Amino acid sequence: MDFQGFLVNLLDGLAVAGLLFLLAVGLTVIFGLVDVLNLAHGALYMGAGYVWVVGDGTPSMLALIGALLVAIAAGSLMGVGLHFSLKPIANKGHLDQALLTLGLAMIISELVLHAQGRGFNTLAIPDALNGSVEIAGSQFPTYRLVVIGASIVLGGLAYYVFERTKLGSLTRAAIDDPQMLAVSGYDVEKIKIGVLVAGAALAAIAGVLGAPLLNLRPGLDNEVLTLALIVIVVGGLGSIKGAALGAVIIGLLQNLGAAYVPAVAPYLLFGLMVLVLLVRPRGLFGRAA
Repeated sequence: MDFQGFLVNLLDGLAVAGLLFLLAVGLTVIFGLVDVLNLAHGALYMGAGYVWVVGDGTPSMLALIGALLVAIAAGSLMGVGLHFSLKPIANKGHLDQALLTLGLAMIISELVLHAQGRGFNTLAIPDALNGSVEIAGSQFPTYRLVVIGASIVLGGLAYYVFERTKLGSLTRAAIDDPQMLAVSGYDVEKIKIGVLVAGAALAAIAGVLGAPLLNLRPGLDNEVLTLALIVIVVGGLGSIKGAALGAVIIGLLQNLGAAYVPAVAPYLLFGLMVLVLLVRPRGLFGRAA
């Protein structure tokens, strides 16, 4: 096996893992901490990626920063809108949530594709990040390293906020015992809105960062949502550590499988998911019910 080629594929897998982590961590905190099954998460990712298309995909740092800011703002508004959309079915089960958010996903994706077209869009990487870095004798694209670094920083921040601060404790209490939290003087509704906004914003950031790496196309929303759900199943619902480990496993398995065993690569992810469910049904780091 060519070591340099293996290293490049390994780092490519980590870049994909970084995107999956940002997507999955937003989904897992929304579902695991505020008990909302958001199947519109993949549509938010795709919609954020198309922000660059609106700006003609200009390869500049200014365009990247502008796209990130616009996508975060739009994602945050979608998080607030999702909260109020779900209020009429607040006392119903996850099936109603799934149907509602699936409908929202279809509306978002169709509006985006109607406005931007149904072709493939390959976006240029900003000139300042379009170089390469030598690692162990191999040239590796700078932008992919930036994606890996950004996912580590944002993931670490999310872990600290939700697992090590009072805000994280309040968030968990909002789903475990909302009545007691309300009696203590906290606004449960605002806390839940904050989690939805944070999760949607992470999906938007992943969409912008991933636009130059994954072709924007019809069906991308369903593809990334499926991968994010597999990450959560493997890592464990409601666990940021689980989302991180699951994303690394899935990102590497998908990329290395496509490179070295393409004939069976499509079955590896689902085979791993079935294995984890058989051995540890709540995932590697999932909390016990």
